Amino acid sequence: MRAVDPRVLAESAQARLAQNVVAFALGEPEEEIGAPTRGSKSVAFARQVAMYATHVALGMSLARVAVAFNRDRSTVAHACGVIEDHRDDPAFDELLDSIESVLRHAPAPPMEQRA
Repeated sequence: MRAVDPRVLAESAQARLAQNVVAFALGEPEEEIGAPTRGSKSVAFARQVAMYATHVALGMSLARVAVAFNRDRSTVAHACGVIEDHRDDPAFDELLDSIESVLRHAPAPPMEQRA
């Protein structure tokens, strides 16, 4: 049995945190945002927001976000582009700023704190 890299575990925890924050902010079920299937349009959009926030607010590379969300790197890149385009809407931009702030101020996973 292979040992799981502590960094991958920490990044997975950060991605789940982003999913939970976005689920709360957008009123979507967290378990659907993290589901392996696309889901409804609103769930897919919430997942895109969560991937974007994980990349931008938590500083994870697109490749690492892809691993954390069990998606392809090109899917994450597309999601980030979609969300960037939506930032032209001042209300949406303010919502994203709030989500990013929550994620930036969250405590680091315990594995990162020990490093």
